[in-house]
Amino acid sequence: MRVGGMTVGNSGTNLGLNDEALAACVGCGLCLPHCPTYRVTGDERRSPRGRIALMRAVEWDDATPDDEWHEAMDTCVGCLGCETACPSAVPYGLLIAGTRAAVAADRGVPWQLRIGLHLLSWPRLVRWGSRAAGLLQRVGLLRRSGILPSRIPLRASGARTVGDYGGAEAEVVLFTGCVMDAWQPEVHAAVIDVLTAAGITVRRSGDATGCCGALHEHAGMVDGARAHAERVLAAHSDGPSSGARSEPILVDSAGCGAALKHYGELLGTLEAQAFAERVFDVQEWCAADPRVVALIEGAAEAASADETEAADRPTVVVQDPCHLRHVQGCHTAVRDLLGPVVEVRELDDEGLCCGAGGAFQVLQPELAGAARDRKVAAVHRAARGEPGVTVASANPGCALHLAADPSLGSAGVVVRHPMEVLADGLRRAGMLGAGEGTVDDGR
Repeated sequence: MRVGGMTVGNSGTNLGLNDEALAACVGCGLCLPHCPTYRVTGDERRSPRGRIALMRAVEWDDATPDDEWHEAMDTCVGCLGCETACPSAVPYGLLIAGTRAAVAADRGVPWQLRIGLHLLSWPRLVRWGSRAAGLLQRVGLLRRSGILPSRIPLRASGARTVGDYGGAEAEVVLFTGCVMDAWQPEVHAAVIDVLTAAGITVRRSGDATGCCGALHEHAGMVDGARAHAERVLAAHSDGPSSGARSEPILVDSAGCGAALKHYGELLGTLEAQAFAERVFDVQEWCAADPRVVALIEGAAEAASADETEAADRPTVVVQDPCHLRHVQGCHTAVRDLLGPVVEVRELDDEGLCCGAGGAFQVLQPELAGAARDRKVAAVHRAARGEPGVTVASANPGCALHLAADPSLGSAGVVVRHPMEVLADGLRRAGMLGAGEGTVDDGR
């Protein structure tokens, strides 16, 4: 028998999903306007409601997953905008993660993706490879692509910042990760400059922690994600004899921060839960720290006293990464930090996903590009054709995905991290030295 385009009866497929979670969806459709793939395709199967119906068919009706079923699951960005909009609190993230894990265990993961994710286990290799790519880029042998920065740094942030985790005590730890340290070292530098200007001692987590495992879990490679989580936990502990560390761990990548905060559920241990409670998005933590707030207020007062500076406040359009808005729920902190030093403009798309989705922009380039087109159109509306507008995005995948759109470059719109924008605002007010906030990356 065929149901919904799938064969029903004795498929032998078990997704292992929670029945209560599957039953929670009442099919109201309030999620549809917030789903980027549904907005692009208009296809019910590419909506949260449609995907849950397909999951139910396999889990409850013993339907056999076919190519269309797998395509529906593969084309979910994982933005979780549906969860924010859902009045029934359907745990869609739990359902899609469980489905992908079951599919990966049954069908495996494409070898290209598996190799790429394995390389992230070696931060030094990522940096060396990035430097080689940067050299090829400089001499014109490597063309621009959506996932690569327009100008790959030739040196990582470790060249100018304090050392790796360990040794002298510091008040906070900056989680450096893998790709961020290789492709966006200037963001780490800006974070360290802002914190130290506020009198806060900070240390990099360094290569001992490596990748957070977010992309592995997104691909259904749960064992790989857990292995990375265990490595991160081990790097942030002094061992059983001296006890666990307690410093706050600040993260300047929204996707990494969401993954680190999820370690308690991923590993299911008290140690992992205690670690997750130490993790903060860097904007979230800074907006709550009185020293950083006082520094920003001082910069705002200095700017208001300067008539020229007050009249020429930079315009910044804030783009909320889904992992900051829908997963961590701390996106308003970006406005709290930037509002006193720049003119903040909002997008009119209610936080619709830009289509980056970690590896999604590589695996599903057409859908990712179509979702980006909607976001870019919203950026242009907010920019109003004015020169010198900056888009602030707190996630490397989103930033690179948006920056790859040629129309933004043609309009003079640049994409930067909120902490870079904040550091610039403090520098204009004389709160940071002229040499701070930059990275000697050999450009």
